[in-house]
Amino acid sequence: MFIDSHAHITANSVFAHVDSLLERAQVAGVESVINICTDVATLQRGVELVKKYPWVHNVAATTPHDVEKEGEAVFPIMEAHARQGALVAVGETGLDYFHHHSPVELQKHFLRRYLTLALACRLPVVIHCREAFADLFAILDSDYVVDGQLAPGVLHCFTGTEAEAEGVLARGWYLSLSGIVTFKKSETLRVVAKMVPLDRLLIETDTPYLAPQSRRGSQNEPAFLPETAAVIAAAKGLTLEEVAQATTANARRLFNLF
Repeated sequence: MFIDSHAHITANSVFAHVDSLLERAQVAGVESVINICTDVATLQRGVELVKKYPWVHNVAATTPHDVEKEGEAVFPIMEAHARQGALVAVGETGLDYFHHHSPVELQKHFLRRYLTLALACRLPVVIHCREAFADLFAILDSDYVVDGQLAPGVLHCFTGTEAEAEGVLARGWYLSLSGIVTFKKSETLRVVAKMVPLDRLLIETDTPYLAPQSRRGSQNEPAFLPETAAVIAAAKGLTLEEVAQATTANARRLFNLF
């Protein structure tokens, strides 16, 4: 069994056929989906969806791309749901210096606010980071520490260097790999997959994005997760079952799915 640790199944392009998507996910052996809500509409859909599918779990925050446009308006809504126990984590929040859709200082501001919220609610955080690891690590090390240790979290859809992966792992965090690891030109990322300890690894689809190699050009979905797991297993010299069992146990632990 697998857990898709990061999927946007209430996004506009997915939600119209979410029932059939979740049916295919179960057939493929996906036991849980962590649904990432990035605005009010996707969060409202997520709240309703879990009533029908209790094995779907919601996470919510405004992404670093959108904090200039709607960060201030949306934060109180995300905060209320976190405090009400409707979320299993806070995210995806973080920093993105590649696209620069929102000013850097505003990204940092909202990252700190969401980290504070996660600490207050005793929830893990789901982090998006692209070309911003130095600033991310500095903020985590100063603003997300409890009793001298970094509070729990995951770096989702990791595409960084080995050194950046080591920085994530040194902080006791999980590192999540997506379908990108299956791409023909992703040899560097497969080296990262090999070096990440099995007890620190999560897998995700990032539905509807980043379909694995055999599905390139298609809309991604949780049912495609086994292909990513198989590529990681090959890189690590393990069986698919070993990767499935470990990553499922890790996701249950991080998101408290017991």
